[in-house]
Amino acid sequence: MIPFVSMPPFEYGRADVVSPLIQRVIAGNPGPFTFTGTGTYIVGRSDVGAGVAVIDPGPLDEAHLAALLAAVAGRRVSHVLVTHAHRDHAPLARPFAETVAAPILAARPPARTIHASAALDEEDDETFAPDIVLTGGEVIEGDGWALEALATPGHASNHMAFVLREENALFSGDHVMGWSTTVVAPPDGDMAAYMDSLDQVIARGFSTLWPTHGAPVTDPGPFLAAYKAHRLAREAQIIERLTGGDRRISEIVPNLYAAVDRRLWPAASLSVWAHLIALEATGRAVGRPGPGIDAEWTLT
Repeated sequence: MIPFVSMPPFEYGRADVVSPLIQRVIAGNPGPFTFTGTGTYIVGRSDVGAGVAVIDPGPLDEAHLAALLAAVAGRRVSHVLVTHAHRDHAPLARPFAETVAAPILAARPPARTIHASAALDEEDDETFAPDIVLTGGEVIEGDGWALEALATPGHASNHMAFVLREENALFSGDHVMGWSTTVVAPPDGDMAAYMDSLDQVIARGFSTLWPTHGAPVTDPGPFLAAYKAHRLAREAQIIERLTGGDRRISEIVPNLYAAVDRRLWPAASLSVWAHLIALEATGRAVGRPGPGIDAEWTLT
């Protein structure tokens, strides 16, 4: 079982000091895929005139913009960082960055807008474009802090996490969340890439994970081990269903997610599809006439 983390009490729009170098302001956009809302992080010292970085400004929301501007008042925003281009993370980046006169840094958005599913709040912000494109490995430095860009594709092809070296902490975006497993939704979501980047995160031995949604993970070792084991177990279950005669995702999901709210089955279907695509890529399954969500799947 994944040791999920409950969210402590908070107030929307309030800047909470959550570590010596981190403040968090939560936007009022709760939902089934955003949990309590988008958590925007301010990295840096709190003294007047200090330079800070802001991670994931969030959705296009005037109240959240006002809260962020109030939270950084008296300090200088040197960088605006975005983990990926989904609309609960990126749309406010440009209005906020223009107001504080700071550049936006992020991985290059997908070449085309990805519409994963009407059931998910995972569509890309079509207007998002960073001023500086990150590829991973870059180090962004400020007043007493350094953030390393860590490429973590899988949830999104352009997902970028950020390492706060001074606290051995990772701003994990949607790559790892303390309250839920991460949605990996094709065509932009890629399960094989997700598992590879999850291994990279595990290997780094972080002390804390700060997801954009929900509470921090303060004991990442066992949490990440359980996170990975869950994905491997789900893959094994899908193989078992194919062995038993299921051929379509619409047959697999009711069996594997019988205890889950049916309203979440569309998201579950996308996750199963991502697993099947990964199985086909490694030669263990094949979809006919192609690896689409409505394909007929068999083991090879």
